[in-house]
Amino acid sequence: MANEIWTIKRCLEWTKEYLAERGEEHPRLSAEWLLCAATGLARIDLYMRMDETLSAAQLETMHAAVVRRAKGEPLQYITGSTQFRMIDVACAPGVLIPRPETEMLVEEVLNYLDTEVLSPEAAVRQRVELPWNDEVEQARKAEAALADERATAERRAANLTAADEAALGGDVLGSRAYAEELADREAEEAAAQAAEAETAEAAEPELDEYGIAIEGADQETASAQDAAAPAPAESRTARVLEVGCGTGCISLSLAWERRGHVTCTATDIEPRAIDLATKNRDALGLASDEVAFSLTNLVSSIPHEEWGTFDVLVSNPPYIPTDVMRSLPHEVKDFEPDLALEGGADGLDIFRRLLNAAPYMLRAGGLFACELYEGALDAAAGLCRQAGLSDVRIVHDLTDRPRIVRAIVTEPKQRQ
Repeated sequence: MANEIWTIKRCLEWTKEYLAERGEEHPRLSAEWLLCAATGLARIDLYMRMDETLSAAQLETMHAAVVRRAKGEPLQYITGSTQFRMIDVACAPGVLIPRPETEMLVEEVLNYLDTEVLSPEAAVRQRVELPWNDEVEQARKAEAALADERATAERRAANLTAADEAALGGDVLGSRAYAEELADREAEEAAAQAAEAETAEAAEPELDEYGIAIEGADQETASAQDAAAPAPAESRTARVLEVGCGTGCISLSLAWERRGHVTCTATDIEPRAIDLATKNRDALGLASDEVAFSLTNLVSSIPHEEWGTFDVLVSNPPYIPTDVMRSLPHEVKDFEPDLALEGGADGLDIFRRLLNAAPYMLRAGGLFACELYEGALDAAAGLCRQAGLSDVRIVHDLTDRPRIVRAIVTEPKQRQ
């Protein structure tokens, strides 16, 4: 066995069949994940390098991983990471694994921040299309000219004959690179000329009835345009409080996707969660003043001077009802922490405490948003209304199950 040659292809097929025989729901996908972790390759690279032989160390890592997976251990714990929205987060036993449903919770918070708190420039996920003024139109035409010239250059490079190659004095790759570089220069010059022509045309002076340029017309027009332009919206930094951060995926995504516009304070009662979340923050290059993690029970560590200053209180709390805990899949109930899963008889034990804290933590108009068990959303919404929150909504996940409750604090409370 030790002397056998194990290529990526052979290992992938063997692992797939082995896991399928042991009841794995998606054996090929699991095999790919494990191989990627063992080799350090991306999934697409596996298929580009199927005939590559695995090293002894890679085979040993793969063997240990397959044994763990066959026992039902989650892939994220075995590989040590998972993808969440736009970031990769490290995962480890003792800390809840991020779920796709939680990505929607982040989306709800971002939508609220973009529309109610931040300036339009802060919404960096989507390109903002500006009004079609002369300047933008000139840039668009210049880009189009450059794109056309580049396309011509690519066709020219791809169709070089042997005689062309010899004339250029190099091998195929070298000559084509030279031709492409030359064509790029030509394209850039053409685009620059087009932009200059547009600018010159736009800069032509206004003439009177005798064809004589009217002095000061340009300055008057510019002044009128400046006067008519609306003042830019005042931008400020949004403040988010997350309770029960786990890997930190919620706060880290918010700060990462709105970097410079959102700061987060995140708490957890589990030391392993705080350590892992800090590791994930450092891996992203975020600073502690962008996302601050605190080991505490719910909001106990929040300084009183910060009460009422947050724009959002968001949480993915323990929400599985006690009776439902017994019917969870093996890889969840036997490997993931009960502390991060069980939410009491109706799944709302922690939610009630968060709802009680929300009016003290949030400013007027602040958002309270929680991911919850699908069978508890109606009750949670009712509790929000009883607490005096407004605009209470239930958001469904991608499988059309009720998953998130969100509401607005209209009357913040003061500490007595």
